[in-house]
Amino acid sequence: MKEEGDLESPLLPAAAAGDDDGVTSSAAGSSFALACALVTSVTSVIYGYNRGVMSGAQKFVQGDLAVSDAQIEVLIGATSIYSLVGSLAAGWACDRAGRRRTIALAAAMFFAGSAATAAADGYAALVAGQLVAGVASGFGLVVAPVYIAEIAPPSSRGFLSSIPEIACNSGILLSYIADFALAGLPVSLNWRLMIGIGGVPPLFLAAAALLAMPETPRWLVLHGHHDDARRVLARTTGGNAALVDRRLQEIVSSVKESSKQQEAAGGGGSTSVWRDILVRPTPSVRRVLLTILGLQFFQQASGVAALLLYAPRVFHHVGVTSEHAVLGATILLGVTKTVSIVVPLFLADRLGRRPMLLSSASGMAVSLLVLAFSLHVSSSSPAWWAAATSVAAAALFMATFSLGFGPVIWMYGSEILPLRLRAQGTGIGTAANRVISALVGMTFISLYEAVGMAGTFYLFAACSAAAWVFVYACLPETKGKSLEEMEALFDAAQPSLPAPAS
Repeated sequence: MKEEGDLESPLLPAAAAGDDDGVTSSAAGSSFALACALVTSVTSVIYGYNRGVMSGAQKFVQGDLAVSDAQIEVLIGATSIYSLVGSLAAGWACDRAGRRRTIALAAAMFFAGSAATAAADGYAALVAGQLVAGVASGFGLVVAPVYIAEIAPPSSRGFLSSIPEIACNSGILLSYIADFALAGLPVSLNWRLMIGIGGVPPLFLAAAALLAMPETPRWLVLHGHHDDARRVLARTTGGNAALVDRRLQEIVSSVKESSKQQEAAGGGGSTSVWRDILVRPTPSVRRVLLTILGLQFFQQASGVAALLLYAPRVFHHVGVTSEHAVLGATILLGVTKTVSIVVPLFLADRLGRRPMLLSSASGMAVSLLVLAFSLHVSSSSPAWWAAATSVAAAALFMATFSLGFGPVIWMYGSEILPLRLRAQGTGIGTAANRVISALVGMTFISLYEAVGMAGTFYLFAACSAAAWVFVYACLPETKGKSLEEMEALFDAAQPSLPAPAS
């Protein structure tokens, strides 16, 4: 049995339980939930840094350790396969150890992976370091959205659930800046510092997770800690007793319903969870799972990983040959992606998830078509305007991606899963994301050598257009719904779908 203090982590201040002012209580609760979301999102900063740093570091790794293009392609792409393992294990860890302790475990693995990669003296050591970092990435991708979705009040869940994606993009931008700033150092040192810097934030994250973060009320109820769940809910609602009672009752009812379904299925534990997701899902669970897998597939099939990991190669192909100009253009992508990701933070709970995803998919398809056309022109007769257009189109793609398909699919996926299936269901979606990302990362060089750089981005544009059709046809709106209302929403045979944003 866990101690009360261990579950609540009282270093974060509790809300005043006697506050009778509804507005003050709501503000206090939102502030507490915001603090929890910000701490959790450090996981995403670390993930983003590890994801982006190899974009600029790979050239120096090749020069220092005599690594070939084929080995780099496998090294970078395989990291997503490793994160697949982590994302599947993270669902189990979240359910058994709790969301908070899983965050601390992810931080420890991020530190070990960065340190091992930075100290590598050969290709095998690089692979080992990236293996640990990749597993940590899978843990981080699962636990952050689950924790925030469960700690956030319904009125601000969209806002708070967008923070990890902003944090991830900030980490990517920081990695691009580090690549640019350290590129002038000796080749034997610069890439090691680029990668090694990523091992510092996990130390602070692990301490914060263990000392200053509460466990989520839904996990506490799921494991019988109702009094602890009530105390956490009091802090996330600002001490509004009536609201605490109502939300606690909703969670308890949801857990009881899940338990009844589990007993009816004739099983228990994690085996029953996997069976309820993959073997004998209800119609609503089947539809939820297909929705999550579709969103994760289209996110990565748009080719975002190709630009994140190989932007210098793309810009070099279009005629940008100066090393500083290439890294500068890469930083532009990072800045654009990071700035644009702020928009969903404020609009997800106002406009809704569907309009943002539809707008994002259409913008991605158009920008990729422009990028592919510019690459086609430059392949026959290089021109300055084609290079400028390519950089602008790549930046536009990052901007439109960040308006919807970057953050909103994680928000949407974590909120539509039933409570008992949420952690492992999120793990399945993350695993699918990592598989597609790995395929893109491990085949990009071979693909553009086979069909040309322009042909590759035409394929990505077609996938983005298909993503628009998928969202329009398959996704109901979830704005304003509590987590306990989602299963009923997906139980409907023909949910009410608002018209797409004009």
